[in-house]
Order: sequence, then C-alpha cells, then structure tokens
Amino acid sequence: MRYLEARGWEMVAHRFRAGRVEIDIVARRGRLVAFIEVKVRRGAAFGSPFEAVTGAKRREIVKAARAWMDRFGRPGDVYRFDCVGIADGRLEHLEDAFRPGWR
Repeated sequence: MRYLEARGWEMVAHRFRAGRVEIDIVARRGRLVAFIEVKVRRGAAFGSPFEAVTGAKRREIVKAARAWMDRFGRPGDVYRFDCVGIADGRLEHLEDAFRPGWR
C-alpha cells in the first residue's frame, strides 16, 4: 500500500467484502477510484501474477465493485480496475488491467 500512497493514491478500503466476494484494495486519487487486485507469486512455476486474474475472478471483482459504488460512490467518480503483481521481489502495477462490459 505504501507503493500506491507514494504515487498519490488514498487507500479507501482494504479487503472490501460484498458477501463472499472481496476486493483487495480500493484506492482514490481525486475523482478516480481504482479497484485493485493484488497477486503474489514466489516463482514462475505457476505463471505470472496477472495470469491468475481469470475471467471468473474479474466477474467477482466487478460484482464487489458494484456494491462498493452503491454504498460509497460519489457523483462524478470515474472507475478503473487495476492489478498489482508481485513476483521475485518486483512489484508491477498494471493500470486499467481490464474493463467490464458495463463501462
């Protein structure tokens, strides 16, 4: 989270739950709200961290994001879905990693 804060993001929620579905981080920078999935891999044996964000996982994140928007969204907010991957001690932030069909 320090990585995001150092880049001007305000942490709005950590492990936001909507039923049994969870978003790792909800961050805000002005009117931009990012729903961020974090994946960690110790090695390349199971692929890159970003490969773990499957279509099913994306649908779950979108479902939880809708719940967050209904509760905490503000008029004029702009939403984005990001992924943070950590592998071999390196952190990579993939902005606008995917777009749901309702955008």
